[in-house]
Amino acid sequence: MDIDLYNNVMTPGPDSEEDAAPVPATPLRRGWTTGACATAAAKAAFEALLTGRFPDPVEITLPKGQRPGFALARSERSETQATAGIVKDAGDDPDVTHLATILATVRRLPEGSGVQFRAGPGVGTVTRAGLPIPPGEPAINPVPRQMMRDAVAEVAARCGATPDVEITLSIPNGAEIAKQTWNPRLGIVDGLSILGTTGIVNPYSCSAWIASIHRGIDVLRAAGLEHAAACTGSSSEATVARFYDLPDFGYIDMGDFAGGVLKYLRHHPIARLTLAGGFGKISKLAEGSLDLHSGRSQVSLDGLASAAAALGGDGATVAAIAKANTAMEALKIAQAAGLPLGGWVAAKARDVAKAEVDGRVDIELMVIDRAGAVVGHAGFDAG
Repeated sequence: MDIDLYNNVMTPGPDSEEDAAPVPATPLRRGWTTGACATAAAKAAFEALLTGRFPDPVEITLPKGQRPGFALARSERSETQATAGIVKDAGDDPDVTHLATILATVRRLPEGSGVQFRAGPGVGTVTRAGLPIPPGEPAINPVPRQMMRDAVAEVAARCGATPDVEITLSIPNGAEIAKQTWNPRLGIVDGLSILGTTGIVNPYSCSAWIASIHRGIDVLRAAGLEHAAACTGSSSEATVARFYDLPDFGYIDMGDFAGGVLKYLRHHPIARLTLAGGFGKISKLAEGSLDLHSGRSQVSLDGLASAAAALGGDGATVAAIAKANTAMEALKIAQAAGLPLGGWVAAKARDVAKAEVDGRVDIELMVIDRAGAVVGHAGFDAG
């Protein structure tokens, strides 16, 4: 697993099953995190500062003991500092930092100073509480910091020096790239984050997305926000914004991971959650599925047909819904017959969500169609 989370694409995807791009079924190539690349760059720069030579490739130790080597893309040295650069290879993961250059500039500090970190151009600064790094610090997460400390200590021991250095990390064009990530919503300004828990990027990592959801909840809780919205995609997020004036960090890009939101809120609750999504995805939640991806759960057309019958639908309508090609077609059939199927789905999904949070969060459900219109709503318990 990799948690190079904030640097994955943040822009919410589609709300409908039909528009969602499938994850490739063939074996995918792994890549390296920003933290691993930063460690390799820092190690190479420090070694060059001490010896006058840049190792190429430069080998580092990952948290689980692997020893990959990284080719240098940039190397510069003066009497007082050295800079090395590594081009990040994210493998087959759709990470916006793929092919970004991670630069580390190292200069020596007085003995006893330890390793100090600075954010150069393109690396963000934390401004909100709730993240692993406190406000005011460079957005360099704890594991990459420790990896760089260990790498510096290894070089220092081999070269007979002390591990007292300042490491400034930079990413050319990083501030612009960061606009496509979770960072603005999490309160990380002016650039990207240096991240990773294993050093390895696993393509299309569900764990990484869910961890991003958790950090988003941590941030809004630390800010004291009592109402947030978890949305399956861009259309549902835009719909919620028409009803509520939430800050940008109040929106959780849930995607298909309803369970990732609800299970975390059970133990880290907020007062109110608006949960919004397309009819197909929320229909699956209404049936009890917490993973809404089309490859891992399916809409029950028989269930929708049974609901239509319970709502008073005639035999022809019920049969047509059972034979529909998609959930959206089933909804249109119900609407033509005057059946409030969207409202039924919203109410059932809210019951599932409330059970999952053990009643610790007041939840409303908004179900939307492809145009962003609300086709089903189940409100908060408290007005």
